[in-house]
Amino acid sequence: MSEIIAVINQKGGTGKTTTSHNLGYGLAQKGKKVLFIDLDPQGNLTFSCGIHEFNYTLADIIYQDVNILDTIVNVSKNVDLVPTDIELAHTELFLSKAEEREYILDKALKKISKKYDFIIIDCQTSLSVLTINALTAATRILIPMQLTILSLKGLDLINSTIDDVKRNLNENLKIIGVLPVMIDKRRKLSDEVIEIIEDNFDIPIFDSYVGLSVRAAEAPSFGKSVIEYAPSCKVSQSYQEFIKEFLKKIR
Repeated sequence: MSEIIAVINQKGGTGKTTTSHNLGYGLAQKGKKVLFIDLDPQGNLTFSCGIHEFNYTLADIIYQDVNILDTIVNVSKNVDLVPTDIELAHTELFLSKAEEREYILDKALKKISKKYDFIIIDCQTSLSVLTINALTAATRILIPMQLTILSLKGLDLINSTIDDVKRNLNENLKIIGVLPVMIDKRRKLSDEVIEIIEDNFDIPIFDSYVGLSVRAAEAPSFGKSVIEYAPSCKVSQSYQEFIKEFLKKIR
């Protein structure tokens, strides 16, 4: 069965899509079969994968009960994608009236869970019904996070939502950890925020961290992860170290 990883942060600009993309591509490099689920109506992961043409999207699974197998697009060796476009934004009202609305994604993924080692869900920034679908389907949660005071408020909200989901929808859900991103280690604030998380949240923090990089910003324009686009740059190497730590944590 697949490990289903929901990559989540309700605050925008945290490198969530970049982390999803590089995690998946890095796992694929290690021979793992990976499926991306683009759960953000902006479709940033779809764009970052270089996918611009497709017959069906995630919205078709929700609206029209299209089989998930018919939506999957191949990205590269060992990497597939369920693409998304802005149409997904219109599913919120539909989902609010649907029966068992929290389980729609979970039911779709059960049909393909034996085909992949990892299913990586790039969630939207709001804690919406779509995000609840991701948390209901997921086995683990990854939280990319800038180490700022404002990010701590978002972490508190995420933690509360996860507790609710575990009580009511998915008792097996686990947080694999917080991945510090866009970090400037010269800033004392980063270490202070880590101390606050350790003192106030029962959430692991990865030893690996990802800094700022022009290369990471450029890579999506070429339909590539930064690991693929600039393998020798510092951020690429940081993501590769993170993936090693990630694999150790899930064993």
